[in-house]
Amino acid sequence: MIEILMVMGTVPGRVAVLTDALEQFRAKGVIVRVATTFDPVENTPAATELAEVHRLPTSAELGSRFVRMAKRANPARRPWLRAQRDPWVRRHAKRADVLVALDAHALHTVWHLAQRHRRADAVYGIAPALRAVEKRSADPARYRRPRLNTTGPAPVVLASATRSQTVDLAKRVFEMSTGKRAMKLGPVRWFWQGAVTAPGLPERHRGRIARRVTGNMLESGHAASAKRLALAAQGRLGPTTRGPLLDPIVDAELSQGKVSEHLMTVVRSHLKLADGFLKKRNPGKAEPHVLRAFNLMFHRIVQFDGTTSPLAEDPEKFLAPLHDSEAGRAMAAPRGRQSPAAFPPAGRPHRMLFFTGLNDNFLGPILDRYEAMPGVEVRRLNLREESILPVLSNGRTNVVQHLLAGSSKRADEVQEAWGPHLDWADTVFVDWCNLGAAMLTMIDPGTTRVVVRLHSFEAFSWWPHLTDWSRVDDLVFVSEHLRDLALAAVPRLGAPQGPRTHMINNAMELHRYVTPKVSADSRFTLGLVGLSSLAKDPRWALAVLRELRRRDERYRLKLIGDALDPKLSPAIEAYVRELDAELAELESSGAVVRTGRTDDVPGALTDVGVILSTSLRESFHCALVEGAASGAVPVVRDWPFFAGRPHSARTLFPSDWVVGTPEEAAERILALTASEEVWREAGRAASAHVLSTWDWSVTQKDFDRLLLEPPATAD
Repeated sequence: MIEILMVMGTVPGRVAVLTDALEQFRAKGVIVRVATTFDPVENTPAATELAEVHRLPTSAELGSRFVRMAKRANPARRPWLRAQRDPWVRRHAKRADVLVALDAHALHTVWHLAQRHRRADAVYGIAPALRAVEKRSADPARYRRPRLNTTGPAPVVLASATRSQTVDLAKRVFEMSTGKRAMKLGPVRWFWQGAVTAPGLPERHRGRIARRVTGNMLESGHAASAKRLALAAQGRLGPTTRGPLLDPIVDAELSQGKVSEHLMTVVRSHLKLADGFLKKRNPGKAEPHVLRAFNLMFHRIVQFDGTTSPLAEDPEKFLAPLHDSEAGRAMAAPRGRQSPAAFPPAGRPHRMLFFTGLNDNFLGPILDRYEAMPGVEVRRLNLREESILPVLSNGRTNVVQHLLAGSSKRADEVQEAWGPHLDWADTVFVDWCNLGAAMLTMIDPGTTRVVVRLHSFEAFSWWPHLTDWSRVDDLVFVSEHLRDLALAAVPRLGAPQGPRTHMINNAMELHRYVTPKVSADSRFTLGLVGLSSLAKDPRWALAVLRELRRRDERYRLKLIGDALDPKLSPAIEAYVRELDAELAELESSGAVVRTGRTDDVPGALTDVGVILSTSLRESFHCALVEGAASGAVPVVRDWPFFAGRPHSARTLFPSDWVVGTPEEAAERILALTASEEVWREAGRAASAHVLSTWDWSVTQKDFDRLLLEPPATAD
């Protein structure tokens, strides 16, 4: 009796053909067995009634090692990986007279079985299988005679098996000797440090081994050894391999709140990899490397949670790897607009569209003014609406993909969702240069004028580098020093196709802060409003307070606002630990009072006689100006991120307000609070200055000129 073993690697497209063939074999008295990679009961139920059908072991049954092998293997080889150790397949392949591959995915498996069982005929397809059966049926005696050269596996199989066993053994030894448990042993770590620097080792093997070893050293708690090995190996690696090797080292140091000295090496490596994929016209593979470079360059530990910022120190040098890369140039390429922005025609209201929802803290007075103004019609596009959120999802990745490729499906979705709003509007105002601004400039705004306002936070983020400035007409800053930084960080802002830039102060309704001080003793109370970011640097305020109390213990500090959250980063956690240690001593003596967040800031300022700005960086610092409006004497630290530049806190505020050290701050405070009369006069002068300079009654005219009058040259 003839026996057939069939193998199916995929679900058959025409099940009826398979069923018909099985019926023919059955009529001839042939025993048919079928091995499948899928569930036969669900996909080929008729076949299970005509033949013995067996499903090959699944990935879960074969274990994690098979999953790793299958992931690396060619799809045509995967059925063989599932079949080669299956007892059912082994047993019936040995007895089979005909081995049949029913589809292309089964060919590799049948070839291997044929090499091991050479008495059987091996064919591809149902028709050849029928012919093989007919041939055997016509001369059964011929096929009963054993032939010596067909007993046992072919030599190639024996060699392959030996080679496979040797390779498997080598892999197991390698995995054990480079695993986390092995990395706990000093001699093993020492051995691999020498091995990865040995001459003659191909770069791809050196890089792969070094990455695995350093990763397991880090996970086993030996960061110093991992760093030594990575630095030793990178000397023998090319620039594109060097960066990925240092990736985990940089991540480990960032997770400890430290900026790695190798951060820019990794950034350059990823940008170089991205450039390579762009040259091959494969922006999809370039995108993750660009995102990785962005994540490192603008990591909060690098830019926000330290007392310094490499971008603030030297923006041109820090961002040069991005600007000089092919990826950076692709993202910076101006797409422009088909038609210039048009001023609204006479005879109908000026239509203004405001992007809202993501952060409206500085929009209130602006919206109120134009919503109430005759001749102006205002709409709000709330980016938190459910209909808008799908367009914003995974926004940064989609913007990068779009900029690298030059077009994208997401841009079409933005056009569909936002296009009608832009068609309606004469002017669109986007507060904050973040996701909304970047996604808006993915599409041509038509003749609608686009105005974007950039605050301090975004200047230290990736968003200005993902915005197509050739589609923005006007860019608003709240201070000159912020404009200087942005123009240095994003050179295309100054290009001919870039936007007009303007300096217009924040919209602040300062008159509501003008309230009487509760008593003459208020002059001894320092106030600091806003503590929720490390940039506010409240420890500097404590240094001022200690200097004052060394001379007069009547001085105290009132902290208004949410406390710093130590969970945000290791750097903040370390800062909070030191801050809390200082506060514990001062609070116990009544020198510091924390009030927490309040909705009544004017009320909280009634007993504050001196308002502090202790920040490392600010674009303007509204809280300081609000405190000055209340009659508190302003004392401004010369913000370190901008100190010594052509524009800084010293050029934004009256020069006598600004101090360089806690000692200078204490001297100013002592001089202006020496008596009630001196203090009240200094407070009145400060209040008069801020009201006449920055109150909304003054600055609203600047917004009117910007939004309601035909565009002129930049300020």
